[in-house]
Amino acid sequence: MATTQRGRPRSFDRATALERATMAFWEHGYETTSVAELTRAMGIGAPSLYAAFGDKRSLFEEVVTEYVRSHGSFAARALDVEPTARAGIGRMLREAAAEFTDPAHPRGCLVISAAANCATPDVADSLRDRRNANLAGMEARIRADVAAGLLPAGTDARALARFSGAVLQGMSQQARDGATRQELEAVAEAAMRAWPERTVDAP
Repeated sequence: MATTQRGRPRSFDRATALERATMAFWEHGYETTSVAELTRAMGIGAPSLYAAFGDKRSLFEEVVTEYVRSHGSFAARALDVEPTARAGIGRMLREAAAEFTDPAHPRGCLVISAAANCATPDVADSLRDRRNANLAGMEARIRADVAAGLLPAGTDARALARFSGAVLQGMSQQARDGATRQELEAVAEAAMRAWPERTVDAP
C-alpha cells in the first residue's frame, strides 16, 4: 500500500541555500550575520531555515564543515600531498594567496575572519580549535622532517608552525584589506625564505 509523505515538500535546494549561507557568514562573520540576513541571502523563510538546518549556531557549524571540505581544503591537501613540511607549507601559503583573493567569493579565510568580534563563546572556541588543529598538523610535519634530517636538529618545530600560521592568518586579513594575489604571493615567498636550511654534512 502506498504511503504519502507527511508535511510540505521542501521547496528549495538545500545545497544552494547552504552555499549562500556560507557566503553571508564569510563576508560578515558569525556575530553580525542575523537570521534575517541569512534568510534573505538564502532565499528562504525563517521556518524553512530552522526546519532544514536548525538554529543559526547549527547552520554555522554546517557551513564551517562544508567550507573546510571545499573552499578551505587546499590547506590540508597541501600538507597531505607534498613530501616535506617545507614543500607542504610553501604550497599552502601560495595557494592561500590565490584562494584568499578569488573574486568568486568573499576575501580571506572564513575560519579566520568569522571569528572577528565573536561574542558567542562556543562558536569562538570551535573556530579556535580548528585553527589550533591546523597548527598541530604543521608542527607534526615539521617534527617529522627534523627527525628525518630534512631540517636542522635545532629547529623549533612549534615556533616554526606558529610562524607559518601567523603568516597564513595575516594573509587572510590583508586580503580582506585589499591586498592582491601577487602581493600575498610575495609574502608567502618571503615567509619561506625565513625557514631554516637543511644542514649538509661535510664529505
